[in-house]
Amino acid sequence: MIKDTPNPPVHQDYDTSTLHEVAYRAINHYLNPGKPIPEPSEGIFTVRADLGTETLLVNASQDLASISDIANHLAFEIEGSQRNVALGICRMLEGVQLLVDKALNVAHPVA
Repeated sequence: MIKDTPNPPVHQDYDTSTLHEVAYRAINHYLNPGKPIPEPSEGIFTVRADLGTETLLVNASQDLASISDIANHLAFEIEGSQRNVALGICRMLEGVQLLVDKALNVAHPVA
């Protein structure tokens, strides 16, 4: 006589810890939430949350130096009151540059 289903395998002692591990891994995969979705930002650019103070201050200092160079170049290309405005921007940038450099030295003093 032909059976519809084959004979079941002979009973074996299974390692239940492996079965539990596989079951928990499958449950965790489907039921545990993943990383939280970051809040959408109002601006176009964002700053990574994992950056340290030193990295942020160094980048701010470099950006201020670049902006200062652009403003200085512009100040010598124009005349009159517009030149005075550009030079005023340069002076303000130098002040902010000094503040950022001081903050960098306080946060990470050079030996």
